[in-house]
Amino acid sequence: MERITLSDTLNFSRIVYGMWRVADDSDTSVANVTAKIKACLDQGITTFDQADIYGDYTAEAVMGEALKADKGLRAQMEIVTKCDIVAPCGKYSDVPVKYYDTSAAHINASVDASLAAMGTDHIDLLLIHRPDPFMDHKETGAALDALVSAGKVGSVGVSNFKPYDWDLLQSGMKNKLVTNQIELSLGAVDSLTNGDLAFHQKNGEHLMAWSPLGGGELMTGTGAVQDALDEVAAENGVDRAAVAVAWILAHPAKIMPVMGTNNINRIKALSDALRVKMDRVTWFKLYTAALGREVA
Repeated sequence: MERITLSDTLNFSRIVYGMWRVADDSDTSVANVTAKIKACLDQGITTFDQADIYGDYTAEAVMGEALKADKGLRAQMEIVTKCDIVAPCGKYSDVPVKYYDTSAAHINASVDASLAAMGTDHIDLLLIHRPDPFMDHKETGAALDALVSAGKVGSVGVSNFKPYDWDLLQSGMKNKLVTNQIELSLGAVDSLTNGDLAFHQKNGEHLMAWSPLGGGELMTGTGAVQDALDEVAAENGVDRAAVAVAWILAHPAKIMPVMGTNNINRIKALSDALRVKMDRVTWFKLYTAALGREVA
């Protein structure tokens, strides 16, 4: 499995396993969660993506039980988690409205809660989950820098930020932001041409792509994109998912897709994407299908 260097101290597996659904599985036992983690590790997928809000604020603890039961797992992994969304569910069920909180107090409390839930003494990468229109970038930046200095967080990044949101937060920080996790798939291609990808590619910052299968629609739906996926899949002896992920992997910006299936057999097949031959013509064939027209 290819590795992607995000900083002098941080590198990730090219494919990331997303655990946003881990608490939604009918089986959240230690044995089942451990099996998912080991199925990833066996393929060289060592980076695991979490967020405090996943599973109504329970997903980190579900993963944490497995890490606490097998003390050797943590040393083989890089853990990503996120904070700043406060939604009226789980431990925040009494809040009257969903909001974002990038205050120092909230970030610190969220990180401490995440560390405890996952049974670890550090988070490899902390992301601010959503841009906060009420953010004091100097307060937020100082809080994030302090977490890095304290060793609780290895590196900091963001999720769903536009370039101007990125620049604002970066201006309040000493540490460099290392990645932005955005929606990108054959079902969501706008970032390829609206400047979002170009901004980070220019700066040598590797993006993470959430929902690389379009929320499952690319796998189960019908239409021109699915027909194009099926054609390439048949040529390579893989399924639609592998082709959709290979399309992302082929981009020269070295994007890291975040895969989120709970099905153990699909987890074991995540690296099938590496077997797909994706030349420029094939890439544009899929892109054309996604656009619903030929390029101008």
